[in-house]
Amino acid sequence: MAETTPFYITTAISYPNGRPHIGHAYEAIAADVIARFQRLSGRRVRFQTGTDEHGLKMARKAEEQGRTPSDLADEMSGYFREMCDALNVSYDRFIRTSEPDHHRASQAIWQAMEAAGDLYLDRYEGWYSVRDEAYYDASELVEGEGGEKLSPQGTPVEWTVEESWFFRLSKYQDQLLELLKSPGFLEPASRRNEMIAFVEQGLRDLSVSRTSFDWGVKVPGSEGHVMYVWVDALTNYLTGLGYPDDMGDMWPASLHLIGKDIVRFHTIYWPAFLMSANLPVPQKVFGHGFLLNRGQKESKSLGNVTDPLELAERFGVDALRYFLMREVAFGQDGSYSPEAIVQRANGELGNAFGNLAQRTLGFIAKNLDGYLPAIRGHDAADTALFESVDRAITTEIPQAFENLALQQAVEAWLQAVFACNAYIDAQAPWTLRKTDPERMETVLATLYICIAQLAVAISPVIPASSAKLLDMLGVPEELRNLEGIRSHWYSPLAESDYQIIAPTPLFPRRELPAEDA
Repeated sequence: MAETTPFYITTAISYPNGRPHIGHAYEAIAADVIARFQRLSGRRVRFQTGTDEHGLKMARKAEEQGRTPSDLADEMSGYFREMCDALNVSYDRFIRTSEPDHHRASQAIWQAMEAAGDLYLDRYEGWYSVRDEAYYDASELVEGEGGEKLSPQGTPVEWTVEESWFFRLSKYQDQLLELLKSPGFLEPASRRNEMIAFVEQGLRDLSVSRTSFDWGVKVPGSEGHVMYVWVDALTNYLTGLGYPDDMGDMWPASLHLIGKDIVRFHTIYWPAFLMSANLPVPQKVFGHGFLLNRGQKESKSLGNVTDPLELAERFGVDALRYFLMREVAFGQDGSYSPEAIVQRANGELGNAFGNLAQRTLGFIAKNLDGYLPAIRGHDAADTALFESVDRAITTEIPQAFENLALQQAVEAWLQAVFACNAYIDAQAPWTLRKTDPERMETVLATLYICIAQLAVAISPVIPASSAKLLDMLGVPEELRNLEGIRSHWYSPLAESDYQIIAPTPLFPRRELPAEDA
């Protein structure tokens, strides 16, 4: 039976002080793959992404450009939405923290924390990284070239002194430690161990308002104070569900998908805010790794920042999506290059799966006038292939997706594709056409069924290509899910007047541009 519990997944909301880079695309695509898989499994899915538009970093960037922060946010947020749309990211809401409903939600959670006695006014003196929008203790700082003090992320810090509201983070130390040690709350294990060690060192109360600028959510009842950007940013996950009004049954979030550099905010600060406001904490937080450009972290100074839409334009949206899910062990850092994208696209999508579909459907179109072949009794080879594909689509792929082992899910799918290719080579329907036409039809029907099942199974990763193939196959929309594609749908379709026309290539061969060759 299909899973009936709701599934609420979010990405981190992106900070739009610059255009999107490949890391933003990686997270959005990964979240989309997970959301699409859950829909495929029959669950009600809510998928949220968006932009985090407040804070000192945005205010300073706008000042540098001689414009208002609102104007900068409007422009830059548009680029992030454009990226999601171009990469076929199926979000239900693209949230902007400058929207009125978000200000209302942020003020509501502030008032809930205040009512719990967890906010007090004091004076902040300490180190602050504008780039990270984060406070750091002196013991966390590292020394850069020339003796410059840097955050643990290598970003500049500056000494800050101002009146501030503080949140009693220390009050929740024991509860947070218990939460972090709970199986499944924070993955991978390496991130969990880092956060446990951080909390065990002792938590200090957190400065949660600023007075040195005004681009943010106003602190209710406190003239001149705006909320610390992370209080506001994290609350977006509630805003999208209607907080402080009825949020339905989608909260707590099933999964916050974030980069490894912001795990502290999501697994220490955010649960503490929620505990204070008497709200459930998220079920799971997953901190994925960085995507490296030929092994190097992208930066403007190195001149190696990649526009994801350029990659999608050069290699195809589905080829890029497939590569990112196939190449990188999810949770670890990974690397990409044009050569690697082309190799995966041509070798696995094109040669292995695309060619399998092309050969099978082309053979049906040419030799059976496009009418679907009849099944005239299966033999052991057919049964073995069905069992191999069924194991992949009912067990191996779903289990890997559920465990957020995205690379392993694609690998399980690819092994089933290889089994189909071995089967068609061994059965040789082009020879059977002359020697045993009835057996030829059974072989083609077997391949047709398996190809349809594999097209559905990989659809979270390559949705447009899968839909195109399923259209060629004539598979009805209502069967394009894990439950439907296992039902006895083939015989009624084969008995209809549906005809396959000569197929066009699903994955045209990709070549390296001259500058990358």
